[in-house]
Amino acid sequence: MRARILAAIPAVLLVLVSLWETVAARHDATSVPDDAAWAHAAQLVRAQHQPGDLIVFAPGWVDPVGRLHLGDLIPVEMAARMDAARYGRIWELSIRGAEAPEVAGLAPVLSQDVDGVMVRRFERAPAVVLSDVFATQPGLVAEVGFEPHRCIQLVPSPGRPATVTVPMTLGSRLVGYAGLADVFTRRDIRAPGTLAVQIGGREVARVTPGVDDGWVRFDAPTTPGAADVTFIASADAPQRQICFAAEARQ
Repeated sequence: MRARILAAIPAVLLVLVSLWETVAARHDATSVPDDAAWAHAAQLVRAQHQPGDLIVFAPGWVDPVGRLHLGDLIPVEMAARMDAARYGRIWELSIRGAEAPEVAGLAPVLSQDVDGVMVRRFERAPAVVLSDVFATQPGLVAEVGFEPHRCIQLVPSPGRPATVTVPMTLGSRLVGYAGLADVFTRRDIRAPGTLAVQIGGREVARVTPGVDDGWVRFDAPTTPGAADVTFIASADAPQRQICFAAEARQ
């Protein structure tokens, strides 16, 4: 008898696991807010939205749903932003307790659950931007780390760096990001790329983003005033599309 009981334990465990997975899957399906919930959450945002407010969604995979309801309030320059530092008011719409990285460490001034969509508004002093690399370089919107980013793109050859120099009005810090553009070349070419930043011939920052690193930040102290900032992209592999953006902050 004992042998039969022991032999039956794996089968019983399998049944219990199957039941748990069925219940969990059904709960996950029903815990996702429906279209009506998102429409009501969007109405709340629209009622208090001000021009220049940043709108973000969490977790990241729900972004297309959020844009379906509020995309007209997210212009291209906002969607392809370098980061969120220059925005003083941020709306976050989230589900399942997720938090957008743009609001990490901030305390909401408004928080309301709208049929499963948590709507929160954050307010803070925005970064003061004195200049950016797009003053003389128009840049483009590229895919970096599966996200859109406005950036300047350089494509160095092995052993031959690509360089661009931008006149800027500097403050106390130069903040920027770099990453590898185009998912298809990242798939086929796995080598990283490097971006070095020089001011007055002195290197102040260097980052080496890999194919899985996304949008990589750099931050360097600077002396206020006018200066030429040189960005040098290099790579050991061909067709390495290195995109970057940077701005001088007070």
